[in-house]
Amino acid sequence: MKLLNREQIESLTDINFKDRMITSFFLDTSKNRLTRKEIQRGVKTLLNTARLRLDGMDLDKAVKESMLADLENIREFCGRTLPSYSEVGLSIFSCSGEKFWREFNLVKSPRNLVVFDFNPYVRPLSAILEEYHRVCTLILDRKQARWYDIYMGEIFPVDTLESDVPSRIREGGWEGYSSKRIERHAASRLRDFLKQSVKRTFEIMNENRFEWLFIGCRDEIFQELEPLLHPYLKQRFKARLKVGISDPPDRILKIALEMKNRLKREEKEDLVLRFIKELEKNGLAVSGLRTTLQSLNRGKLQTLLISRHTSHPGTACPKCGFLYEDETQCPSCRVKTRKVPDVVDDAVARALNSSSKVIHVNPPTPLDRLGGVGAILRYKTD
Repeated sequence: MKLLNREQIESLTDINFKDRMITSFFLDTSKNRLTRKEIQRGVKTLLNTARLRLDGMDLDKAVKESMLADLENIREFCGRTLPSYSEVGLSIFSCSGEKFWREFNLVKSPRNLVVFDFNPYVRPLSAILEEYHRVCTLILDRKQARWYDIYMGEIFPVDTLESDVPSRIREGGWEGYSSKRIERHAASRLRDFLKQSVKRTFEIMNENRFEWLFIGCRDEIFQELEPLLHPYLKQRFKARLKVGISDPPDRILKIALEMKNRLKREEKEDLVLRFIKELEKNGLAVSGLRTTLQSLNRGKLQTLLISRHTSHPGTACPKCGFLYEDETQCPSCRVKTRKVPDVVDDAVARALNSSSKVIHVNPPTPLDRLGGVGAILRYKTD
């Protein structure tokens, strides 16, 4: 199964088998950088290291047997699948004791990693998806409009609309009367065509849940088109592309991806600046693991910001699910907490389940001197 959307990650974050632990496996399978032998060696090293770590864990016999079976099943799966595997990354989530198995083909290479926890380790998946926006790209001129779906480095045609706008105005008639009439007729037909294009764009955006809109056309067309855009489209319109209706899809894709990457980089930079400004004025922002987890537990998070690869052990309440840096007893439920290997990952899962945004920021970043974790809040009560 290919990793495509947030719902796939959220379906993982809902999984908890209480007394059973889940094995999360991530493998870099990029054959552009790695030979087949290097990939196979990576699998062997990962699983052998995980086996040694598992041998040293004090666990119930049935739990440990389930995890040993996970490692063996992953080994067999990789042996069968990797020789013909064409994606650049692989993730597997397994709990043999509960007959649970889920795999994802990844469009971006993860770090090689095996994690044992009571919840699936979803942060690498969240980091990959956060890099991508599904972009509706509209390319048009006076004669035709074309729509493309651009997502995860690929481009797909969506729809085409033909127009009957006259392409050339002829001279003639007494004092240019005929040419003026034809010009008005052409302008009216063009406006009708642009209205139809805008209407179809609105439908396509809704039907396919596009997040961004790119438009490629000449300046004179865009001047006519822009006032016709519905507020819903204006909100999602992000950029104009220097492409034309005759450009091949691979060129449109290349230019669209360059624009998307630039906008994404600027978006993150602006978000971090907003976060720092809110912190400096003691506004709607918190920093550091302990304070961020407190805000998450209270449902105050709008956006969770994490410096990439930041991790920290912590604790979690088995009853209410609240997360802590080091509490041995849940202050809310008064029950003993359980240790979790990476409470930052658990925070990512909880944030996704509460409809908060999760932003992974590449270091160096101001977050690094703040513990690698911070948040922009929905509201502030204290």
